[in-house]
Order: sequence, then C-alpha cells, then structure tokens
Amino acid sequence: MKTSRKNPPVRYALSLTLALGLISTITWAQDGAAGIQEADSQVRSYFEPGTNLMYAIGAVLGLVGAVKVFQKWNAGDQDTGKVAAAWFGSCIFLVVVATVLQSFFGL
Repeated sequence: MKTSRKNPPVRYALSLTLALGLISTITWAQDGAAGIQEADSQVRSYFEPGTNLMYAIGAVLGLVGAVKVFQKWNAGDQDTGKVAAAWFGSCIFLVVVATVLQSFFGL
C-alpha cells in the first residue's frame, strides 16, 4: 500500500516560516538588554513626578474632605463620622500607596 502525505509543500512552507521567525527573533533579541534599560530609565523618569502628583491629589482630597465634614458637622448630621472616615481614609490611602510604591521601587 502506498502512504499518502497530505500537503507536503504546506508543511515545508510552515517549517520555513517558523525557522525564519525564530532567526529574526534571535536577531532582535540581541538588542533586548539595551531596550529594557531604556524602558527602565523612562519609567523611572516619570515615577517621581507621578508620585508628587499623587501627593498633591491626596492634599486636595484632604482639603475637600475637611470642608465636607465641616459642613455636615455644622448642619448637625448624624453621619459625620462616616463621611470623615471615608474622605480622610481615601486621602491617607492615596498617600500611603504613593509612599509604598516609591520605597518599593527604590527611587
């Protein structure tokens, strides 16, 4: 009996494409370390201004929260404690996250 091979040119073309793709990947990977270093320096250059922005947003949230809590306190609302905990908790969380990220990345 004769064995039939299904589409041998397709297999060869697929093998050739895979081999060329692997060769091109290896060629591009030779410069990968320099690309990683460049990406690292770019991320580090944006990190400090981003952290300062998070601190500024936390300060603005603290001021807005203080005004909201003061208004509720003067109005005699019963849920003043909940509102204070929500506003100040959120701005403290934002500042803590910025500080932890800064210490985690060692900047």
